[in-house]
Amino acid sequence: MGMTMTEKILAFHAGKGKVEPGELVSCKVDAVLANDITGPVAISEFKKIGVEAVFDRERVYLIPDHFTPNKDIKSAEQAKILRDFAREQNLTYYFEVGKMGIEHVLLPEEGLVLPGEVIIGADSHTCTYGGLGAFATGVGSTDLAAAMALGETWFKVPESIKFYLYGEKLLPYVSAKDIILYIIGQIGVDGALYKAMEFAGSALKLISVEGRLTMANMAIEAGAKNGIFPVDELTLEYVKSRAKREFQAFASDPDARYEAVYEINVEEIEPQVALPHLPENAVPVKEVSGKDIDQVVIGSCTNGRIEDLRVAAAILKGKKVKDYVRCIIIPGSQKVYRQALREGLIDIFLEAGAAVSTPTCGPCLGGHMGILAKGEKAVATTNRNFVGRMGHVESEVYLAGPAVAAASAVVGRIAHPEEVL
Repeated sequence: MGMTMTEKILAFHAGKGKVEPGELVSCKVDAVLANDITGPVAISEFKKIGVEAVFDRERVYLIPDHFTPNKDIKSAEQAKILRDFAREQNLTYYFEVGKMGIEHVLLPEEGLVLPGEVIIGADSHTCTYGGLGAFATGVGSTDLAAAMALGETWFKVPESIKFYLYGEKLLPYVSAKDIILYIIGQIGVDGALYKAMEFAGSALKLISVEGRLTMANMAIEAGAKNGIFPVDELTLEYVKSRAKREFQAFASDPDARYEAVYEINVEEIEPQVALPHLPENAVPVKEVSGKDIDQVVIGSCTNGRIEDLRVAAAILKGKKVKDYVRCIIIPGSQKVYRQALREGLIDIFLEAGAAVSTPTCGPCLGGHMGILAKGEKAVATTNRNFVGRMGHVESEVYLAGPAVAAASAVVGRIAHPEEVL
């Protein structure tokens, strides 16, 4: 019996010829990362271990992106802990405000997460990097501290579920976000609990690398240990000009064993909206079109890439955000921001009456830059819509792709893009 991509990557990093689902393995890690919320806890625990230096100063990444630019004194203190530790350890990759981006947008574009690697982060959406064919997963701050010191950590090898995507074209306005919302709607938020979600099939040619990062990002919303895509020509074209180090890609064997296989015709997927208060509540947007909203957020580690901003700009060009609706657009990194400037997207957003922010996670976690009041409703391109996620516990978040979000901003209610174009 052969092995899946996930099993091969874990076997390689454990120094073993073969691993089996359920097996406990100790693996070398290629990179560890933390942000301004999780990093301070990891740093505190690291100092208790008694070692003087991290295992590799070029493999520990610190990105202050959640409450930055500092929203208050407490967040300023959190960010300072990261900054001081980065100085103390002489870390190569500490990203200060003005250079940083949302971590899961920033690190792929910087070539710091690569195919075939084992990457852990004290952030649940570390699974994003599976879009490049890496095994990437979130861990707790104490586990991260140990990995910072040792350069290794342990895993239980997950079972794999294959999602075979087929079809020759997508319906108008359908993006990778709609595909992953549809999948989570089919299997539920615990449908891949501690499993590897492996994406395959002929329709992958329709999904850009940025789209694959979006889909892998939301694997955790189905309870998955990781999401992972095969390494193909699109992947290699993306990483080869960016990669900061050598990498080795892995592919699933033809006779690899999967706990389940789902076949999905992407031609049948319509633009989706996930209703409060779970990502599994995904329905076609036409089923909920007409619900009034107060805010739209376009950005986050899920949809803050240049591809997403281009989609939003195409909808908003020549139009205005509806009166009494706030439209907040957050480029995922400084590079995305600058590219959007070059392409005239920022002008389009400003002319439409949207607010454009420096890169930050901000409203996604209810931190700042777009908190909802009691009873308010938002359409967001973020990844979670739990109770109180973006503000008051009696507010509501509707998850969608950038096309639906932008259209909703114009109409002032949940809307299909065809309503405004």
